[in-house]
Amino acid sequence: MDAPRPRTPSDEKLYDDEKRPDNASNVEAGAHAIQAETHDVYDEDESGVDPVYLAKARVLNEAFQEIGMGKYQWYLFIVAGFGWFSDNLWPIVTGLIYTPVVNEFNFQGPFLKLGQNIGLLVGAAFWGVASDVWGRRWCFNLTLLITGVFAIAAGASPNYIALCSLAAVWSIGVGGNLPVDSAVFLEFIPASHQYLLVVLSIWWAFGQLVGSLVAWPLIDNFSCPGGAPGDCPRAENQGWRYFLYAMGGLMLFCFVLRFFVFHLYESPKYLMGRGRDAEAVEVIHKIAAYNGCTSSLTLEMLEEAGRRAGGGKPGAEERPMATSAWGAVMRQLQKFSGDHIQSLFATRKLAWSTSVLIVVWALIGLAFPLYNGFVDYFLQSRGADFGDGSVYITYRNQVILSVIGIPGALLAGWMVEIPYMGRRGSLALSTVVTGVFLFASTTARTSDALLGWNCAYTFTSNIMYGVLYAVSPELFPTRGRGTGNAIVASANRVFGIMAPIIALYANLATSAPIYVSGALFIVAGVIALGLPFEPRGKASM
Repeated sequence: MDAPRPRTPSDEKLYDDEKRPDNASNVEAGAHAIQAETHDVYDEDESGVDPVYLAKARVLNEAFQEIGMGKYQWYLFIVAGFGWFSDNLWPIVTGLIYTPVVNEFNFQGPFLKLGQNIGLLVGAAFWGVASDVWGRRWCFNLTLLITGVFAIAAGASPNYIALCSLAAVWSIGVGGNLPVDSAVFLEFIPASHQYLLVVLSIWWAFGQLVGSLVAWPLIDNFSCPGGAPGDCPRAENQGWRYFLYAMGGLMLFCFVLRFFVFHLYESPKYLMGRGRDAEAVEVIHKIAAYNGCTSSLTLEMLEEAGRRAGGGKPGAEERPMATSAWGAVMRQLQKFSGDHIQSLFATRKLAWSTSVLIVVWALIGLAFPLYNGFVDYFLQSRGADFGDGSVYITYRNQVILSVIGIPGALLAGWMVEIPYMGRRGSLALSTVVTGVFLFASTTARTSDALLGWNCAYTFTSNIMYGVLYAVSPELFPTRGRGTGNAIVASANRVFGIMAPIIALYANLATSAPIYVSGALFIVAGVIALGLPFEPRGKASM
């Protein structure tokens, strides 16, 4: 008798903890699923993924579904959230230290943002690919370490060149957080809980909130009173340095929690993709034991799935491995082949999906910093009244905006599971509405009016980013997931570099950049509707 088709999240009722099976039926069914109706993000003929790999990935998906959402995954939700936390914290950091460092070093401030964006670009490109080459575990831990070490070093910068350079280096660590962390989290949770990848953006809001709260007393109390560029000695302007020490130390603390307190196992899908099936099975059993349950997965099930997918023929015998130093170097170089990139464009439909994601990430990468860099100058030139202009008003508004982002992240997690809305509809709607609110913000003539519009677009943009950060790794097959994340994040950072360059040479009082930014968001939202795959209720490969 043929094995029954395994239940998956695309069935209207997902597994509950009480309904999880106590035997191997679902895992065994996963091994035979290559011949059955599929409910994965891609159909077999659309994925461009090796069918043997695809069959084994289904078995691992079923194994995680059998284990369920347990203690290990919830702890991972916390430590992976540090990546989202860092990703939004550090753009806030550079924004908050902008005025005091310009006053002390008397330089063109956009160079600080330019250095940061260049580092973010390098980090996104490097770490995403590195996670596919050397594995998720080390990349997952090193990004926070690099950020913390070089941020603390930046606090002792003697001049603006050192500060901008160190900002670029710490940003290399920041840029790798989301490409790596999203892949790690997605590959350890059961398909029934993939929506939590969207909810992880709540940490993004916490990053902005913590940065604002810590900066408030430090920069307010330890900065030059009424300082002007070139007339602000270091001895009277220590606040931004204290702030960098505090935030760098916080990153090191997060690294300690990740590396020494929580033990991240290497991703089973990554191990399987590297031909290390026995290690993948071992990790599944370790996680099950950590969660206080058992897994019925065996190495034979994984190998049987591969044999069936490969037409029943055993794999070819391996060639002897070169043990010389040169052989070890060559093995590493061979890992940098174009296979990871080719897997993202293997078929017409998959190529279209990848291309749409790249365009959406690029447009948003330019739109967001373009608005943030120009709106204050524009409103001031139009006679907007910003209240008393006190530091209190500035930080009060910053904290309010930070808090507003938290319910946005939670709403995003609910929206992506709505039938007929899903990831695609949620991304399109929130992006378009964000653009509309940016247009509306140009009508503000008071501090309260500006705060109101900023609250609105902060709320919708947090939904947008939450969905965007989740849908991208869901749509990339595991073999090229890190590389795919690196490509779209790099597109985002390349276009982000343009914003400070524009700020250096453009007329900051013109309204054109504001309207261009709003239009870019709206266009990106419309383009997002062109995604050919909807991951809602489907297991990620």
